[in-house]
Formats: sequence, structure tokens, C-alpha cells
Amino acid sequence: MKFFKKLAVSVLCFGSVLSFAQESDLGAWYMYFGNNKISKKLNFHNEIQYRNFDGIGDLEQLLIRTGIGYDLTENNNNVLLGYGFILSQPYVKGEKSENIEHRIFQQFITKQKFGRFNLQHRYRLEERFLQDDFRMRFRYLLGLNIPINNKEMLPKTLYISAYNEIFLNLDSPVFDRNRVYGALGYIINKNMRIEAGYMNQLQENKNRGQIQIGFYNNIPFTILRCSKVFKIVNEVKYYLLQPLRSSFFNHFFCSFCG
Repeated sequence: MKFFKKLAVSVLCFGSVLSFAQESDLGAWYMYFGNNKISKKLNFHNEIQYRNFDGIGDLEQLLIRTGIGYDLTENNNNVLLGYGFILSQPYVKGEKSENIEHRIFQQFITKQKFGRFNLQHRYRLEERFLQDDFRMRFRYLLGLNIPINNKEMLPKTLYISAYNEIFLNLDSPVFDRNRVYGALGYIINKNMRIEAGYMNQLQENKNRGQIQIGFYNNIPFTILRCSKVFKIVNEVKYYLLQPLRSSFFNHFFCSFCG
């Protein structure tokens, strides 16, 4: 209950921030990230990002990304092959246009820990199939999570999150953009956490801020979990069909003895 009270206060605070965003050059991104174990080594990555020019209601970009990853070591050094669908609606001469991009990407993530400092390095190569063009881009992200009220990243822990990510084209111009991010996060349980923060994006001709709210889901899709689901389904079917079986046999024997 205390958590939901804190969440309500946070939502109210962000509501005032978003109302300010609607009157300024400040966008808002609402993001869902899933990284779900399929087996001990394999994981299924899925994410949806709803990006707005303002607080809400003026779509800038809809991004859907998915992929299959493999841990080279236990819960670390993950290689992943993925696909992304990106719908963009930029303003051109004051009017909205629409662009669609299909993207294939390969990435490698490795994690390090130094005391309370949890580091993540992400290297990503993208093949971008635009409507009238093809481009390749390299991205490097250095991320950091620091727990506040615990020494480890455990359930019910508040933490500080930050990252810097640089985007480099493999053709001219080489520099594409750079993102700097800072946020406050809360670990709900061992498989779920939320973050709310601010990201500044620097491009060649513009610099823009984004409010970001993200939800992270790591619930595993393991065979054991699936077997439990099938067991529950079979038990439910048994108890639902049992009265029907009983009434059928009673009716059959009564009619036979009739």
C-alpha cells in the first residue's frame, strides 16, 4: 500500500511536469522493456516506446523492437539478434509527415560490478532500411545503476540510473546523436522495476529534452513455468468437467436401469 501511495504522488508530480512539457520544447517517452528468459541461456527481448513531441497526444515516433539473445556466461555477456519497426511522424514545413523504417540489429551487452556501482556496456550495430535509403549505424551505451537504500539491487530498492549513448553513422556525416540520461528507479520485485527521469538528446542541428517513464519486466518464460500453467489448466478442466461427467453417468445408468 505504501508503494502505491508513493506511486500516486509520483504520478501527480509527473503530471505537472507533463503539463509544462505541453507548453515548451520538451517531449515525453513512455517505454516498456521486456527481457524474458526462455531457457537458462536464451532470452526473448521485446520493447515498445511511445514517443511524443509534447507531454502526450502528439506522436513523434512509435518504436517496436524484439529479438532473441544468448548468454555466453551465466546471466552476463549477452549477444542478441533483433528486429525493429519504427513509425515516425516528423513535422515538415509545419505539417506532419510519416516515415516507416525497418531495422535489423546485432548487439552485445556485458555487465560489471564495483561495490554499489552496477555498470553496463551495450554495443549495437544497426542496418536501417528507410523508405528511400539504406544506412548503417553503430551505438555504444555506458549505463550505471546505484542503489540508494540498500547495498544491492534488491526488491523495494530505490536507485539512481544514468547512461550516455553515442550514435555513429558508418558513412558521412559520422556523428548522428548523443543521449545523456538521469533517473530515479524503484525495484518492485525481482522481475519488475520502474524508472522516471530526463534525457537530453544532442543532434547536429538541434538539442532537445525528453521526460522518460519506463517499465521493465523480466518474468521468465521457462519450460518449468509453462508446465505449471499446463498443470493448472488441466486441474481446472478436471474440476469443471467432473460435474458434467457425474451427471452424464447418472443419467446413463438411470436410463439403463429404467
